[in-house]
Amino acid sequence: MTHPKRRGRRPAGEDTKAALLSAARAVFTEQGFDGATVRTIASRAEVDPAMVNHWFGGKQGLFAAAIQLPVDPEQIRMTVHNSPPEEIAERVLRTFISVWDDSSGGGFAALMRSAATQESAAKLLREFIATTFGTRLRELGVDHPDLRVTLFGSQLSGLGLVRYVLRQEPLASADVDTLVATIGRTLQRYLTGDLGLGGE
Repeated sequence: MTHPKRRGRRPAGEDTKAALLSAARAVFTEQGFDGATVRTIASRAEVDPAMVNHWFGGKQGLFAAAIQLPVDPEQIRMTVHNSPPEEIAERVLRTFISVWDDSSGGGFAALMRSAATQESAAKLLREFIATTFGTRLRELGVDHPDLRVTLFGSQLSGLGLVRYVLRQEPLASADVDTLVATIGRTLQRYLTGDLGLGGE
């Protein structure tokens, strides 16, 4: 005798974890960290809210696991290290915009929404930028490498905020070539150009 398959919440397995991560990315993107609730995320994933604690230790652990830059960090690292110094900004900018556009800003939009109020989100963004670009700048021997990385990160983060969170026109719909032509030169100056600060 065959029994009909029971409907209900997912079992506490890897599929539950994946469902929570998928739901969390969507809810955090839509509502930011403060607006998102464990109950809402669990409901979206069709799992018991207790599974958030089981798999991630709570809302903040789920956030840290779910919010990843929608780009392979190794891909960016290789782009930075394999590019001629004068082309780093343009190549990185093209890579970021292409990936962000493909996902409509997705995880990065959520990260930007939450970084202002949640230290874990801010730390994710700071560490990604610092570790990706800091080593390369030190290899190049430029002055003020820490300041340069911070300036670069502020410009790149600002682009993500305006294009994908605020969706302010005409920047929100500008094509890649326009963004590279206008923002790329500023980014490159932050990395390797004259900052107007004189010597060390």
